[in-house]
Amino acid sequence: MALRLRRIRPRIRLSGIPGRSAVGPPPYPVPHRHPAGCGRPGGWLLGGLPAPQPRWLAADRHHRAARVGCAPRPARPCSRRYPGAFHDCRAGNVIRVERVGPLATIQDLGRPGWFDSGVGISGAADRAALRLANRLVGNPEGAAGIEVLLGGLELSAQRHLTLAVTGAPAPAFVDDRPVGPASVLELEEGQHLRLGLAGTGLRSYVAVRGGIDIAPVLGSRSRDTMSGIGPDPLRPGDVLPVGSPPRTYPIVDVAPVPPPGGAPLTIRALLGPRDDWFTDPGALFAGEWMVSSDTDRVGARLDRRIGPPLERRIQDELPTEGVALGSIQVPPSGQPVVFLADHPITGGYPVVAVVIDADVDAMAQARPGQTVRFRRY
Repeated sequence: MALRLRRIRPRIRLSGIPGRSAVGPPPYPVPHRHPAGCGRPGGWLLGGLPAPQPRWLAADRHHRAARVGCAPRPARPCSRRYPGAFHDCRAGNVIRVERVGPLATIQDLGRPGWFDSGVGISGAADRAALRLANRLVGNPEGAAGIEVLLGGLELSAQRHLTLAVTGAPAPAFVDDRPVGPASVLELEEGQHLRLGLAGTGLRSYVAVRGGIDIAPVLGSRSRDTMSGIGPDPLRPGDVLPVGSPPRTYPIVDVAPVPPPGGAPLTIRALLGPRDDWFTDPGALFAGEWMVSSDTDRVGARLDRRIGPPLERRIQDELPTEGVALGSIQVPPSGQPVVFLADHPITGGYPVVAVVIDADVDAMAQARPGQTVRFRRY
């Protein structure tokens, strides 16, 4: 009898599934794709199905021409422009992007520990502003939020949301009702948060209770605009998943912090490591500089407003070496560049000084045309 079973069992086949045994898992992973917008990120799964189930799928049903997938929803699926970047938005709370200004990206506190692979930290340009926004809604300080350049962002709530807006003081409205900066905002289903254009400062931050819950890349949800790592910049129609609310709760309704101003900035910096390559490195601290229009998340280029130029004493080529956040690199044009969040991790021009960490956030909020004075630290 046992011999007879050994001859019969391998010959059993499922209808419509050639080569598949009715007992046990398939001998190799079988790829199949989730319908758009459903299932886990990336869309592809590996693995077999229990024996009774393959016959129930579309290939063996009389109505197999009909689309198999999730029922239509008003909100479109999350962006697929960066594979695997977004979780299934329909499983929980979401926030929808209705309008975007010059630039809006998802940022947290970055991805440290990847310098040996050529990947910088990135993260929020104004780290203090993101930390404050997260504290206001009860999140851990490093939760992912939205960094908004100059304003112009509009979001809509699909369910109740708790948010906060910090950084550059862009006028904020819940529907048509103005709300204060650095305050806790409650949005009900269908309500909109709208940011106008900031009068001072450069970057605003929107935190939502639970954080923006996209899939991390190399341990971070930040967009690195120089390397292209992380989720794409936001665009109208994007739907962002919101994580589970943390156990901590907001303890204040508003944070009385001064917003970035338009007055001349005083930035502290340490000379070196290549100050000996300049005729007079102290010229950096003389007079005034002005932030040029050539400014982004990589760095802020400065034009001389009042004072002597920075002239190189050594004209040789400098071997490529590591550069840190806040490094003031001087190319042949003599226009210093202050490296910000998405800076390269190596450079070939001499670094005359480095902005101290406590002042990097203020430098990241400096607008084109704003005056900057450096003070030796």
